[in-house]
Amino acid sequence: MSTVNEEKIDVGRTETLVYSVEVQKAIDEILPSDDPLDKPDFDTIDYINNLFPTEQSLTNIDDVINSLECKVDSIDNDIRSVIRGQIEVNKDGKAELEEAQHYIKHLFSQIREIRQKAEHSEEVVKEITLDIKQLDCAKKNLTTSITTLNNLHMLVSGIESLRGLTTKRKYGEIVMPLQGVTDVMEHFKNYTDIPHIAQLSTEVKQLQKSLAIQIMADFREAFSGPNAKNFVPNRQMTEACLVVSILEPKVKDELLEWFIDLQLSEYTHLFDSTEDVAWLDKLNQRYAWFKRQLLQCEEKFRTMFPVQWELSERIAVEFCKITKNELSKLMVKRKNEIDVKLLLFAIQKTVAFENLMAKTFNGNTIVQNYEKSLSNTNKQPIINTETEEILQPFSEELQISNVPENMPSLVQKNEPKLNSSPFYGLISDCFQPFLYIYIDSVDKNLSELIERFVSDNKITLAKENIDDQTATVLPNCADLFLFYKKSLVQCTELSNHNPMLALATVFQKYLKEYATKVLEVNLPKISHPATSLTTNVSNMTKDLIKDLQLLPSGMTEASVKNINCTPQELAKICCILTTADYCMETTQQLEEKLKEKIDPCLVGKICMTNENDLFQNIIFMSINLLVQHLEADLEPALNNMTKVPWQNITAVGDQSEYVTIMTTHLRGVVPIVRTYLSTSRKYFTKFCITFANSFIPKFIQHLYKCKPLSNIGAEQLLLDTHSLKTILLDLPSMNLDDNRKAPASYTKVVVKGMTKAEMILKLVMAPTIKHYTSFVDQYLKLLPESDMTEFQKILEMKGLKAAERNELLNIFRPRNPTGSFVTSTAALSSLKQYTSLIKKNLISNSSNN
Repeated sequence: MSTVNEEKIDVGRTETLVYSVEVQKAIDEILPSDDPLDKPDFDTIDYINNLFPTEQSLTNIDDVINSLECKVDSIDNDIRSVIRGQIEVNKDGKAELEEAQHYIKHLFSQIREIRQKAEHSEEVVKEITLDIKQLDCAKKNLTTSITTLNNLHMLVSGIESLRGLTTKRKYGEIVMPLQGVTDVMEHFKNYTDIPHIAQLSTEVKQLQKSLAIQIMADFREAFSGPNAKNFVPNRQMTEACLVVSILEPKVKDELLEWFIDLQLSEYTHLFDSTEDVAWLDKLNQRYAWFKRQLLQCEEKFRTMFPVQWELSERIAVEFCKITKNELSKLMVKRKNEIDVKLLLFAIQKTVAFENLMAKTFNGNTIVQNYEKSLSNTNKQPIINTETEEILQPFSEELQISNVPENMPSLVQKNEPKLNSSPFYGLISDCFQPFLYIYIDSVDKNLSELIERFVSDNKITLAKENIDDQTATVLPNCADLFLFYKKSLVQCTELSNHNPMLALATVFQKYLKEYATKVLEVNLPKISHPATSLTTNVSNMTKDLIKDLQLLPSGMTEASVKNINCTPQELAKICCILTTADYCMETTQQLEEKLKEKIDPCLVGKICMTNENDLFQNIIFMSINLLVQHLEADLEPALNNMTKVPWQNITAVGDQSEYVTIMTTHLRGVVPIVRTYLSTSRKYFTKFCITFANSFIPKFIQHLYKCKPLSNIGAEQLLLDTHSLKTILLDLPSMNLDDNRKAPASYTKVVVKGMTKAEMILKLVMAPTIKHYTSFVDQYLKLLPESDMTEFQKILEMKGLKAAERNELLNIFRPRNPTGSFVTSTAALSSLKQYTSLIKKNLISNSSNN
């Protein structure tokens, strides 16, 4: 059998038309075909070989050729049909294009004709309306002229009329002509370049000026003249006020300013700074006098002055300004006589008065004066030199804390504070520079409160609490934050600026004092928590402490000794822990509340991170004291384990006695701690994890001391280790009726640590004679993170001779070149954590000192 190839058949080749990939893809989508002749990668030789795979198939060559010829003829016919159809389409398209062009020309001619007719129509309309436009313009000019002449006549006659009425003081008859003349002058505002109009304008201004002077003189005569005491508001004065309303605004302002000064002149004399009644303790009399005076003024002059003048509100505003200035000067002179009780009394009465004014008046005149002052100049507060000295205590950057009670309320409960009214702060702002007196008072009260807490230098728990095994938050902690709360509420009523920032700093100060003088100092002096560091790193830590002369807060070298805690001391530690936790959470809430209440520009200065860290550190110390106590109880059992002659054990029995002792101690302490920390479950879990992290490495270190070991002894130790592992896994739910599942984080620590102890004992039992390499392989597999030191300890536990140990070490050393750094790395990490704790305690102690 043979196939047709290039050597046997010479196929005529022509240049192949190759399309781009995009074009070919479009053709395939429009004209899909399975014919191999339509494929872009068509190969002639492959096609022929497919048609004639064998020599026998060549017998059908004639049929194939005929089929292909028929196919070619069919394709030719199709091509001819397409070409002829395309020619017809081109002819039809050309005819349609010519027809469209013809219609476009016809449309254009029609549009041009319509445009010409429109232009002609516009010219006709212009000719028709030309005379009408001229008449309309003449009408407008004539109307304007008549209106102007009428206005001019009104102006001239009005001026003559006003002169006579002004001389006769007939203010009621003056109102309408004066308003008319004023309005007409607005019409002639653009004609002042005409001499006659300019002269009339000057006469109007002189007339208005003379009216203002005359009315002002009438008021002075009525209120300050010989018969002022017998004056009764009359119709003439009421009409004079209406005339003033039409004159320039400054005339009304001058009249009101003079009248208000007159009404308050008695006040400035009665409450002069030299008078005893002017001092803060008589502040009520100021406000009582004003209320009486305002009522009398309203009753007497209510119908005389127009309502839109808001006379009563203007008098109230001026009274507030005078009172603020007088009190500011007086307090600066007698600042040494101000105590917190007097200051709070004055603020309370002043805020109550401001609230009363805010309810009575809407404050429109204050807003109008403020807008007027802004339009004239940039308003800046003016503070005299003496007041600036008083403000100095609040000029420094301060930080903040929490809030309390036990203070008198500044605002009456049934009298809400209207912070949105312009009257708020109109007088009470004068007390702002003296609020340092209030802050000093809070500082003093807190100092006395902390001293009272410290006076019980031993925290004693009620007997019922010990019996119930519930560690509650210390009552004095609630007292502290209650005082904080009341102080913050009170300060919010006084100010939300620098005084509140100063109050926050006081809060921070006494949070630190409470943490150190009340909580930390009452922690039992038990030894420093055991660590899992190697002996070398422990020595490094001791040297570091000695060189830096640092010790953890509340600990001394003399106190580093094991002391068994009584149930009362356990309860005390748990009580301090829960109190520190409560303080930490409440301090965070306090910080948020302060940021909410204080002025937004001072929010960035509120930060209580240091105080939170201080309470967090006390929690950490408490947990470590509990762990240390438990480890101290287990230490004798661990020592007993190392004293057992394990090489002489002949049979494996039940768990050893030291395991039973450990179990007894754990069952005696852990359930008590769990009950004491029932309100702080997360810290009980932290206690269990800390204990496991500390105890298991210590247990492994004691395992290394059990040497030499026989296989039977190692098996017994393995059984004990497994029993201890089971007990530790059950530690969080020990003595509970319902077997709760231990937290995953705790289980992970126990399983990892005790599994290492089990692997150590399994390696001790593994054979080494003539299997040195396999033993090292097994060691690296079971303890991949181990190092040379641990390897040597395991060899010592096996009781191998020196020659055997050296040979094994020679095999192990090149197999684990980096293992020697594992322990040192872990030790360095622990050392960093320990050093960080020492620094925190040092900073805490130094800040308290």
